[in-house]
Amino acid sequence: MDEEITIIDKNTRNEKIKKFFVNNKKKLIIIISIIFLTLLGYLSFDQIKKMNKIKLANQFNSVIINFKLGEKDKIIEELYNIINKKDATYSPLAAYFLIENKLIKDNKEINNLFDILINETNLEKEIKNLIIYKKALYNSNTATENDLIKILNPIINSESIWKSHSLYLMAEYFYFNNEKNKSKEFFNKILVLTNSNRDITLKSKQRLNRDFGE
Repeated sequence: MDEEITIIDKNTRNEKIKKFFVNNKKKLIIIISIIFLTLLGYLSFDQIKKMNKIKLANQFNSVIINFKLGEKDKIIEELYNIINKKDATYSPLAAYFLIENKLIKDNKEINNLFDILINETNLEKEIKNLIIYKKALYNSNTATENDLIKILNPIINSESIWKSHSLYLMAEYFYFNNEKNKSKEFFNKILVLTNSNRDITLKSKQRLNRDFGE
């Protein structure tokens, strides 16, 4: 008797499942199709990204080879093209190559390259902070106090690993401009940081001992 009831229950369940699939056949096909197309789209997008990355890598390597061979025609144009792709890896490399090899010398244009990387390129947080610091370092000899602080504020007001570097830059900036009290203030800020760079902390202590008698 119990066995017969079990068989009946099983048949009833199977019938309900079969009926559910028959009644919802169109909906299930649509759902499966959407999942398939979404997965296909994701895989295709990922593949396109990988292909574009390889293309940028080849383009950047070609620029370096042409530069070493002395073939500088179109190098600047190609580097700008890479920068404007706003790739997290090769756009910064292209910008640094332009700046470090003095292929462009106009301050406004160089700052524009920094701004493209900082404001328009999808970079990891600390990579972006490093570029902000490099922009400040580049401008430190010509920028006003307000301009330099404005550049560095995103780092100074954070817990970035580049915070101690930024504070040290400001301390040196004020010392160079004979504003000793402000310089001392920034050196002291470095000493109370919990994540300060060890070398920067040591240099700050030495500067305070040597130049401020502390």
